[in-house]
Amino acid sequence: MTAAISILKMEKTCDNVSQILKALAHPGRLLVLGHLLNGPKAVGELTDLCAISQSQMSHFLMRMKIEGLVTVEREGKFRIYSIADKRLGRLLQTIQREYCR
Repeated sequence: MTAAISILKMEKTCDNVSQILKALAHPGRLLVLGHLLNGPKAVGELTDLCAISQSQMSHFLMRMKIEGLVTVEREGKFRIYSIADKRLGRLLQTIQREYCR
């Protein structure tokens, strides 16, 4: 691999990580993702845990889904959300370990 290809790969990686960090740069979204670390949750459960309105929760979840942070599955009439990427889960665990204890 040439140095130029390596630099391009590094730049792309930096861009990807930067987008993830931007998506995490809101206390409400961090709170939602923190609760999802404990396992998949329905919208109503997340709304109760985070003490925010259904409208605000829907906005957070929609944005996080578009940004690839969460996945959603339908179980009957419920939408169940979970963290989309194991690496994101590990990052959030590190943040919790370092800042939330």
